Amino acid sequence: MHIAFLTPEYPHANVTAAAGIATSIKNLVDTLAETENKISVFVYGQEKDEIIIENEVNIHLIKQQNYIAGTWYFYNKKVQNYINKIVVQDKIDIIEAPDWTGFSGVMNFTIPLIIRFHGSDTYFCHLENRKQKFKNNFFEKLAISKATAYIAPTFFAGELSKKLFKIKNKEIKTIHYGLQLDKFLNPNPNDYAQGQILYIGTLIRKKGVFELPFILKNVLSQHSNAKLILIGSDASDLQTNSNSTWKILKEEFKNMDVTYLGKIPYHEVQEQIKKAHVCIFPTFAETLGMVTIESMAMNKPVVNSNIGWANELIEDSKSGYLVHPKNHTEFANKIINLLNDRNLTNSIGTEARKRVETTFDIVQIANQNLEFYKSILDKK
Repeated sequence: MHIAFLTPEYPHANVTAAAGIATSIKNLVDTLAETENKISVFVYGQEKDEIIIENEVNIHLIKQQNYIAGTWYFYNKKVQNYINKIVVQDKIDIIEAPDWTGFSGVMNFTIPLIIRFHGSDTYFCHLENRKQKFKNNFFEKLAISKATAYIAPTFFAGELSKKLFKIKNKEIKTIHYGLQLDKFLNPNPNDYAQGQILYIGTLIRKKGVFELPFILKNVLSQHSNAKLILIGSDASDLQTNSNSTWKILKEEFKNMDVTYLGKIPYHEVQEQIKKAHVCIFPTFAETLGMVTIESMAMNKPVVNSNIGWANELIEDSKSGYLVHPKNHTEFANKIINLLNDRNLTNSIGTEARKRVETTFDIVQIANQNLEFYKSILDKK
């Protein structure tokens, strides 16, 4: 097969953006590229047109263009026409696109289109009980109606998307995101900074960051030496009309030992994970949560949100803890139990690594994707 991916982001020095979607796509692409299948990646919204060949993967950067009127429509059509040309030229069999804002909504491809539910605006607005822009909902519905089939990283995300978009008579396959396990190793899991708590993620309301001051206050009532490290991009906060979530949080964290490192290179993120006593993710809205499984892969005990998707990541009280972000006392108690008990920290961390090895190994995940792609092509 020749498999293509359409995406707004991808981890490469020449690409303008790379976040969670980018990481999950690249993990899959790199592993698929090691098989006998050909892989192409189309990255739109870029600064220039360019074709890069890296590890036998063809990466097509498509320059963003603006028009006097109808930029969104005409640019999407430009991307569509370019892809359809390469489909014929390079004999591409199937293409996958994300659900976010329905970028592929006005596109028509000559090959099957798979939509992967990385997390649509419709999905996140529902989880956050937030009003959605009409345009985003319209184009997401349009894009999803044109897909041949769907992949969701968790059963929860697939079922909720099915309900929100009223999907009928089309398959939604649950295939988790995967990790290249050899890139997430912690040779000294018992060597960490006592009392150091780590949060990784954008500083944004939906990630539960406004729960952190309450949680940390409870932890500090029993562990005055506890320290919180925050890693991730700052974001504006719509609810308060602030252009900086960190600016608001900094006031809430007064007299607490909190360090905000901002967005840092990933090798530095890994070093911070290794140093952490416990990693925490009190998020309200995810489809899976890559940083959660990355932390687990490095033998870290995780205290995570218990909402929907999270139950497919962690076996509660075995490979981590699941607590509702609003339950500040219980969330803090789980952290406190880990800070109090080195044996518990080590046993939960060991089980976390085992969980990732059995459930999120990218080699197994890639094979599941290949089988699904083949099943779609067989129905043509």
